[in-house]
Amino acid sequence: MVQPEEPEFQQAYNELLSTLKESTLFAKHPEYEKVIPVVSIPERIIQFRVTWEDDSGAMQVNRGYRVQFNSALGPYKGGLRLHPSVNLSILKFLGYEQIFKNALTGLPMGGGKGGSDFNPKGKSDNEIRRFCVAFMRQLARYIGQFTDVPAGDIGTGGREIGFMFGAYKQMQNQWEGVLTGKGLSWGGSLIRPEATGYGLVYYVEKMIEKATNGKETFAGKRVAISGSGNVAQYAALKAIELGSTVVSLSDSTGTIINQKGISPEQIYAIQAAKLQFKSLKEIIATDKSFTTQSTKCEYLPGERPWVHVGAVDVALPSATQNEVSGEEAKALVAAGCKFIAEGSNMGSTQEAIDVFEAERKSASALGASIWYAPGKAANCGGVAVSGLEMAQNSQRESWTAEEVDQKLKDIMVNCFENCYETSVAYSAETNKGSLPSLVMGANVAGFIKVADAMKDQGDWW
Repeated sequence: MVQPEEPEFQQAYNELLSTLKESTLFAKHPEYEKVIPVVSIPERIIQFRVTWEDDSGAMQVNRGYRVQFNSALGPYKGGLRLHPSVNLSILKFLGYEQIFKNALTGLPMGGGKGGSDFNPKGKSDNEIRRFCVAFMRQLARYIGQFTDVPAGDIGTGGREIGFMFGAYKQMQNQWEGVLTGKGLSWGGSLIRPEATGYGLVYYVEKMIEKATNGKETFAGKRVAISGSGNVAQYAALKAIELGSTVVSLSDSTGTIINQKGISPEQIYAIQAAKLQFKSLKEIIATDKSFTTQSTKCEYLPGERPWVHVGAVDVALPSATQNEVSGEEAKALVAAGCKFIAEGSNMGSTQEAIDVFEAERKSASALGASIWYAPGKAANCGGVAVSGLEMAQNSQRESWTAEEVDQKLKDIMVNCFENCYETSVAYSAETNKGSLPSLVMGANVAGFIKVADAMKDQGDWW
């Protein structure tokens, strides 16, 4: 089931299984335990070579993948990642998480993931176009609006989705909503770029409200964020809009910190520069929004923000998997952090989750400890709006930004309430003064929904 050369998938599998076993699910419904071996094997894995020509005329070869993990709730749904680190273990972990994440949105979507070890950085538009056409030439026969609907992910933005969609349309001779993240003038949804970041903040907003009995909001909170892509950018902008101070952002080269707060103007500057693949180090050295004495940020090369941000109320890991270690988790607890929610998939190591959960369990009063929300719940806003894009494509209509944003907020509120109530219903913990485990609630709620659909369809009995 889990191969020793698949550490990322092993981690995701262990995290799900351990929380299910810690709950009362199997005690109340022992029949669910037999589902684990079934749901943990993909329905289908597609691997293929991608050959394309670079600008010098030389042939290049990359590996392409699509993991179609589970279709019990609807067509396979999940992004296409273009990054040198892409391998089968990473895509299986992402696809596995996607099954339960999509279930938590309440929308009819199964789970899948795909991509290639192609690196778009440093490539010309023509090279990226040739790669995308070659990639879709291999993938097109396995996807469709009723079968598998891929989306963007790391390295796959609007440009790449456009090239892939055009190639698919030419090959299949039909226009259909086979990819999400499309351009706004030809089938895309408003709020899609913002969705994961906005949704993350909407989820944490409910955490704050519940933990403080409605006495506190984002207003006045100090927020540490990692990453500087779409998720981090829009999470930061929404948190600032709600009255908080964002003190950090990061990328693969290092971290920037401003204890007085990173401004919206600086985030927009980062947004524009990141389209040119500029690093934070380059941006803060050259962009005028960072060069005055009052707007300068401290730059920490090769560092993540967690042990450097000082006192914070909220932490939002929004870069990549395993970006918060056990030691960094302890540093956040020591810094007084009360809420941590993942904008990235599996952003915390198991050691970090253990620290957060131990701290939560030890609390003697509501709101007196750190409260952790896993990515499969907290960052499901992105795929939720992808699902809304699919609905708009099927209905041949477009919704306003306000309509989509309200639907997104409703989905995130319902997701939080589902995680909270499920955790309360299936908790085996004896300390009733502590906040319920959102990681357990998310895993149990997502698992039950998928398992019930699989049983109805005869996948287990």
